Amino acid sequence: MAAHRATATFLLLAVLLAAGCQPSAPPSGPTGPTKTPGAKGSGSKTGSKSTTPTPKPTSTPDTPVASEFKFNPAGQLHANSGQGDADPTIYAPGMRFPIEKPRAFANSQVWGHGGLHGPGGECDAENYGYPWSDNFCETRDFTAPLCPAGTGHQGQDIRPNSCARDKYIAVAAEAGTITHIGTFTVYLNADSGRVFRYLHLDMHNLKVGLGDKVARGQAIGYVANDFGTTQTTIHLHFEIRETVTDGTATITTFVPPYTSLVDAYQRMLAGEK
Repeated sequence: MAAHRATATFLLLAVLLAAGCQPSAPPSGPTGPTKTPGAKGSGSKTGSKSTTPTPKPTSTPDTPVASEFKFNPAGQLHANSGQGDADPTIYAPGMRFPIEKPRAFANSQVWGHGGLHGPGGECDAENYGYPWSDNFCETRDFTAPLCPAGTGHQGQDIRPNSCARDKYIAVAAEAGTITHIGTFTVYLNADSGRVFRYLHLDMHNLKVGLGDKVARGQAIGYVANDFGTTQTTIHLHFEIRETVTDGTATITTFVPPYTSLVDAYQRMLAGEK
């Protein structure tokens, strides 16, 4: 009888299991919105109906990836914007990149999206991606002896990681002294003899004063769009002025900053402070 009861018990258990009388497994599939790690402040949260990150068009992730960095050659300007200077010289070797943190995007403010000669708006995604483009010597009326036309844009426009005003900090490219603060311009006379000019910062919220001694990498102010009564997009216009030999003449003038910026940015992406 015991054997028959054991057999019956076994058969009853098998029937119950077959009928689904066992603990339920947890439901499979997504249980709510997910986030992409390592993308602070990028707006790359996913929605409740998708697990694919959708970054905002005005920003890219703050976490730098060196392998993503691409840049066009020196002197290759935006089409129809002028003739560039293809000089590959790094005029400020070892300088600090003038925006505190990557990512940043060197390109044309005037010919880019939202600029005077550009399509769309300044927050369009096209302004915030690689490759970089040189815009020293873009057509302007300013004296620029090293430009093929003898006149042109005297510096390089650099957009921070998004079109947000007063979010990104411009820093000293080299140690030196703040020698001039104008309506929309700050001069840093470096101990090396170079002069670095920073344009379009938030001039009412600077982190330096006239005569201040600053260290390499020290905060100067927030990237903004101050330009007096003239409208411009949110960017840093960055210039290098130093004494060079042009042919047989020695002159103090604006020099192409693009290759110095490429070099500094690559070093920053590699972890240099």
